[in-house]
Amino acid sequence: MLALRQEQLFDEIDILPIDLKTKIVDKILASITPVNSSIDALWIREVNKRKNDIETNSVTIVDGDEVFQKIAKRLQS
Repeated sequence: MLALRQEQLFDEIDILPIDLKTKIVDKILASITPVNSSIDALWIREVNKRKNDIETNSVTIVDGDEVFQKIAKRLQS
């Protein structure tokens, strides 16, 4: 009986529009890993710091491809 209800649920989900499907996925993920606002606040602070560092030229930005090339060279040695 439960398997039949699950299959019906999956069939209903299949016909939903993508925006509603993504909302369902968000809800499911939130129920698995609840939001931790204190961690979110720390990440927002870090992102803003990094953004400010970039905008004020306080850091040197390195292209990602260049970084991976350097890593590959080190691994080949």
